[in-house]
Amino acid sequence: MHGRTVGKRNRMRMVAAVAVAASASLALAACGSTKDTAGSGSAGGGGTGKVGVILPLLTSPFWQSYNDYVPKMAKSQGVDALKTVNSNSDPSQQITDINNQLNQGVKGLVVAPLDSAAIEAGLAQADRKGVPVVAVDVAPDKGKVAMVVRADNVAYGTKACDYLGQHVTSGKVVQIMGDLASVNGRDRSQAFRSCVKTKYPKLKVLEIPAKWESDTAASQLGTLLNANPDIKGIYMQAGGVYLAPTLQTLKAKGLLKTAGTAGHITIVSNDGIPQEFDALRKGEIDATVSQPADAYAKYGMYYIKAAMEGKTFKPGPTDHDSTIVRLPNGILEDQLPAPLVTKDNVDDPKLWGNTVK
Repeated sequence: MHGRTVGKRNRMRMVAAVAVAASASLALAACGSTKDTAGSGSAGGGGTGKVGVILPLLTSPFWQSYNDYVPKMAKSQGVDALKTVNSNSDPSQQITDINNQLNQGVKGLVVAPLDSAAIEAGLAQADRKGVPVVAVDVAPDKGKVAMVVRADNVAYGTKACDYLGQHVTSGKVVQIMGDLASVNGRDRSQAFRSCVKTKYPKLKVLEIPAKWESDTAASQLGTLLNANPDIKGIYMQAGGVYLAPTLQTLKAKGLLKTAGTAGHITIVSNDGIPQEFDALRKGEIDATVSQPADAYAKYGMYYIKAAMEGKTFKPGPTDHDSTIVRLPNGILEDQLPAPLVTKDNVDDPKLWGNTVK
């Protein structure tokens, strides 16, 4: 997840919103197969009708790209999607946005949750009206969704850990974390931390809880570098919001050295945006995990159409190189592939970051 801001004021409003909402059902139909199979319900009006698409924010290049893909993928999947709605990094606003879409009579919702817990209130609203929901990028802690379309975020943290561990033999590495109110932030942080402890004990992890905020990342990284000028590696959990401030901070302190030169700090990112690929080519960063903005939009539309038609799925391999898994809370998640990108494959035309400007 990328650039999600949850301030104290918003969190208080969010808690209030959640408190007044009825709990959503945890039951999730999981019959059929990984190929869609006809269900007996009339979810979402028999497969027709308007679909609302709610974005978490538009201040990150990742979400700007996702937003651009939405109408194209909706058309290719035969989905009548309304103009996207931007919740502007506010979890309580996202609940309001869901309610507004439901009041407009949408028959399906594709939502990228800002907060894994707060989204339950919106899911409950949709469930009461019999409107199916597909979650993109972030899995809810509770609530009813037809499918979560998401890459394996534990793998993000592990891939970053392995890359740093193989290129930094010992010393201090920094983890610039996302918001721990999001399952993405939790998964990436815990996976990175655990991997380093288990496989690369000579590395010392320093952490910056940046909450998907670029300003927070910049200021805390600057403070940390003042006290630890000997940092050898950085893991940024979201290049869309952390890349620019990180490079600017390193440059201001004379620490931005290109790969292969003395004093270079090894940097691994997450997202796969064009800006990261440019930084890779320049030798400013060393690797990133390409989070599939195009596939998020495509399969968000695919699954909402299936849900509106009453189709269901079960765990197992899909026909698009991914695997559907059942999460501990019973929700199904299609874990899309997210490859590691380095200077060796950064020009691969199949990477979505090479298809946008």
